[in-house]
Amino acid sequence: QVQLVESGGGSVQAGGSLKLSCVASGHIYSTDVMGWFRQDPGKEREGIAIIETDGSTKYADSVKGRFTISRDNAKNFLYLQMNSLKPEDTSMYYCALGGGRDPRKLKAAFGTLFGYWGQGTQVTVSP
Repeated sequence: QVQLVESGGGSVQAGGSLKLSCVASGHIYSTDVMGWFRQDPGKEREGIAIIETDGSTKYADSVKGRFTISRDNAKNFLYLQMNSLKPEDTSMYYCALGGGRDPRKLKAAFGTLFGYWGQGTQVTVSP
């Protein structure tokens, strides 16, 4: 059983910063890819950043240069530092872990399938 719990969301003015955290528990391995997605009501969940176990990262063009994903493998933590936030960054943000077998839960991003999800944390950026 895998559990992912996000924290750190909130409201901020445009240009501000937030840092999201995610703690993973259960059958977690240091070889697992982790990532952050976001989803607006009525829209598809989109991957915005992933991080491999060697620390290599990939970002969506919409957040490149503003967001930084990082992980602490020893503590099973995943982070997303969000700077220069824009109103269009307003969304529900989800922590994700690669793997999983339930096809109803699988989402692909940057060539990796993610099948484990947190409950989400809301980020709201005002103009």
